[in-house]
Amino acid sequence: MPYESLNELPDAVKDNLPHHAQEIFKEAFNSASEEYKEEDTAFKVAWSAVKKKYKKDDQDNWVEK
Repeated sequence: MPYESLNELPDAVKDNLPHHAQEIFKEAFNSASEEYKEEDTAFKVAWSAVKKKYKKDDQDNWVEK
């Protein structure tokens, strides 16, 4: 199920990722869900896309690399 807006993202994404990372997650998830048709795979692809540009800092916050 593709996400139409950032407000529809899971709380774990909305509550932890910065705005730009949420956009990356949404676009990667939507693209992967079309390609693979499996939600688990789409989540893995989306998190992988986020981790290419963001990492967790010492306080467990997501920051741009």
